[in-house]
Amino acid sequence: MKVVIGADHRGFGLKHRLVEWLESEGHEVNDMGAYQMDPMDDYPEYAVRVSRVVSEDKNARGIVLCGSGVGVCIAANKVEGIRCGQALNKDQIKSARSDDDITVLALAADYISFEMAIEIVREFLDTPFSHEERHQRRVAQIVKLEE
Repeated sequence: MKVVIGADHRGFGLKHRLVEWLESEGHEVNDMGAYQMDPMDDYPEYAVRVSRVVSEDKNARGIVLCGSGVGVCIAANKVEGIRCGQALNKDQIKSARSDDDITVLALAADYISFEMAIEIVREFLDTPFSHEERHQRRVAQIVKLEE
């Protein structure tokens, strides 16, 4: 699967470890930065870069990281067509993928370990949207909000 990933300085270290792991799992990874540690960088830049690519490529999924996961989630959701959700465990992300068809995952680098991140990312990439009528109806209502 194509995975587009980006992080600010607080997510920088975890992002690099995830890129290596994703590539070792056979995923095509598109790293949208940060490319060097810069404590003065700003998370919206990376969240929007990732989200724009994902919004144009329906076969891609995105991962955005910052310290809390909240800022990148807010910024990613400003890009039309993106449904970004934050997860702190694999059960939460399974529900978000299955029920809400999220296309971008926000991770809180300050609050999860690398091992937890792998579990969450694996579930994010492996869980399909359920296509149940009630979930399709709700996602359609969200899409309508963008109009």
